[in-house]
Amino acid sequence: MSIVKVIEVIASSEKSIDDAVRMAVVETSKTIHNIDSVYVKDIKAHVKDGQISSYGVICKVSFRVDAV
Repeated sequence: MSIVKVIEVIASSEKSIDDAVRMAVVETSKTIHNIDSVYVKDIKAHVKDGQISSYGVICKVSFRVDAV
């Protein structure tokens, strides 16, 4: 039987929403393994001087817990 844990992470990128989601996975995978999926809960863009300066995402990352 597998147990799946879900954590929430926040990531950002100056390039795109897609890159922000990728950064969420890259950074999370440095300390968490067995990542199965990412659910994007919320998206936002930061604006500076009338232009989008960065994109932010709140993601739920699901991963399988190691059997003991």
